[in-house]
Amino acid sequence: MRKSYKYWLSILGLCIVLVAFSQEPDKKLVYILNIKQEITKAVWRHTQQAFAAADSLKADAILIHMNTYGGTVVDADSIRTKILASKIPVYVFIDNNAASAGALIAIACDSIYMRPGGSIGAATVVNQTGAAMPDKYQSYMRSTMRSTAEAHGKDTIITATDTIIKWHRDPLIAEAMVDQRIYIKGIVDTGKVLTFTPSEAIANGFSEGTVENIGEVLGKVGIKNYEIVEYEPSWIEKIIGFLVHPMISGLLIMAIIGGIYFELQTPGIGFPLGLAILAATLYFAPLYLEGLAENWEILIFIVGLILIAVEVFVIPGFGVTGALGLILAFGGLTLSLIDNIKFDFEGVDTSRINTALTTVVVAVAGGFFASLYLSKKLFSAETGPFRNLSLKSVQNVDEGYVSIEIGMLKLKGKSGTAKTVLRPGGKVLLDGEVYDAVAESGYIDQGEAVTVTRVETTQVYVERVE
Repeated sequence: MRKSYKYWLSILGLCIVLVAFSQEPDKKLVYILNIKQEITKAVWRHTQQAFAAADSLKADAILIHMNTYGGTVVDADSIRTKILASKIPVYVFIDNNAASAGALIAIACDSIYMRPGGSIGAATVVNQTGAAMPDKYQSYMRSTMRSTAEAHGKDTIITATDTIIKWHRDPLIAEAMVDQRIYIKGIVDTGKVLTFTPSEAIANGFSEGTVENIGEVLGKVGIKNYEIVEYEPSWIEKIIGFLVHPMISGLLIMAIIGGIYFELQTPGIGFPLGLAILAATLYFAPLYLEGLAENWEILIFIVGLILIAVEVFVIPGFGVTGALGLILAFGGLTLSLIDNIKFDFEGVDTSRINTALTTVVVAVAGGFFASLYLSKKLFSAETGPFRNLSLKSVQNVDEGYVSIEIGMLKLKGKSGTAKTVLRPGGKVLLDGEVYDAVAESGYIDQGEAVTVTRVETTQVYVERVE
């Protein structure tokens, strides 16, 4: 009996061991963010959304799959700050390129892995033509690269004769990726901006290994059993990307011009104005979110429209107010397509300016002529689909229709006095009534005798009585 008890106990123990070894360890959740385009405001938004999603899913790691030649320093700085503050480990797989702003983001990550043939570095701040920006931009980038490398810490080694500081990522090497004046023995000579190959990056502490794919990266960091969730831009992000395309921007400008034109052709406030407002919103909102349209650029467009409205509805004729309104509205549309910072246009590529000007000029001209064409087609008295909305009857003069009050026609030949000075416009007193009047020639002083020579379109014309 005692022997049987021991036998079954050993069988039970063996079963427990087999079950324990057969159980699959818990899967690790890995959240992947792809950065395979120019670093822009959109990439910064994607990063915020991805990190928030990873946090809500309680991800065990975030992996950035990178292949970029760089982008805007401001957005790259925001992304690297997000990475440094992350409580979730962040790894980066450089799938060929991590240049310029991409290098800054990569250095912020906890571990860097590179594909054979890849590169990291060349972080000098340049404009869109590839020319180096002034030193105030380089100074900021040098400092940011140094501080990012320093954030990964250092080891202090105390020997019998000296204290040695060994950085996990050397700040001077990071700075040499920006500044060609830096010399580091055996690494980079003066006059050259530092860029590492995978083997060089490993040798100098800027890469933890060379890998071929994401699976190898996860194996290197000790994640064997995992589940991958990949960030996908929301439908709103996709719409924003669609709306900022130059062709779509041009079509929206045409809609703005067309809406305003048709609104001026119809009484009251109606559908055309609503269309213009919607088109303006769809034009400026994505550009604002992308960091292209500044607040002041949108403001001068709105002020331009207000000045045009004042010229049309308040001030007769078309003068300085209308011209200034057109300039401001045109300027607002154009500047919103240019990647400038406030009033600073230093470093803005001239080709970008030419593209913006061409887009706006073609769109405005196209919108105007399209409106003229459509107004004839849509409101044609015979065949237009909106013909019932237009006035078709004509009041001819030979049928007894006149554009002024009949009683004013009797003023011709009347005599009176100048109520004000006529230079040449002013007011006259006729039969005890005051009328607007225009002197036929020269000036007429207040109080001088006048006689009415003609009456046209509610306007009285007079001349001095000699």
